Amino acid sequence: MRILAIETATPASSVAIGEDGRLAAMAVEVDARGHLGFLTAAIDFCFAQAGWSPRDIDAVAIDIGPGRYTGLRAGVATAQGIAAAVGAPLITVSSLVVLALRAATGRRRIRPIVDVRRGQIATQPFQPVPGGVVSDGQPEVMSPDDLRGLLEVDPEDTLVVGDWESLSEATFRGLHRAKRGRPRYPGADVVLEIGEIKAARDDVTPPERVRPLYLREPDARINWTDIRGGGLWPGAGS
Repeated sequence: MRILAIETATPASSVAIGEDGRLAAMAVEVDARGHLGFLTAAIDFCFAQAGWSPRDIDAVAIDIGPGRYTGLRAGVATAQGIAAAVGAPLITVSSLVVLALRAATGRRRIRPIVDVRRGQIATQPFQPVPGGVVSDGQPEVMSPDDLRGLLEVDPEDTLVVGDWESLSEATFRGLHRAKRGRPRYPGADVVLEIGEIKAARDDVTPPERVRPLYLREPDARINWTDIRGGGLWPGAGS
């Protein structure tokens, strides 16, 4: 199965395409100012590198969040437009799962965090298991002080991954059971990996039913009807 994966939940945008466990092409850019301009060029680049056209893909995998509103809107709208144009289903992936899966730990509880602005972060605990991770709680939005409070009372050793560098050093001072590590940002290569697993289980969603996972009220509203009506990807019919 050929899958296009799109990741725009954080300042690091990335696009990847692959087939049956093989990464065919990938493009990455870290730029907090925007995603849409990068996505157009990155998707075209990946198709050119692989020698594919949009009509060759069987599914589109998209990180629906949590994350930053502008990036999520750009990524989801782009994924919906491409999927609708070529008649492919969407595969939705959580940015927190992407971070947890990439985290390198064999025993520590994993707590990925994503900066969602307004002085808040999104986080969710995971436990490592052979070959992956399993969730150990629900995703939630909290302040850095609330995160510190959770880590203070957690009896388990914890690996914090994600954008912890955006937080004050005081958030982690004296927390001897909590270590900080990589990755800082989720990547489209892991979105692709998860997408292939979910596609094999037929865990897909019609494009028109997909919405970003904000976990709190967005700063602005988007007209999804207009996006779907006019957002077909240039060249998708080729």
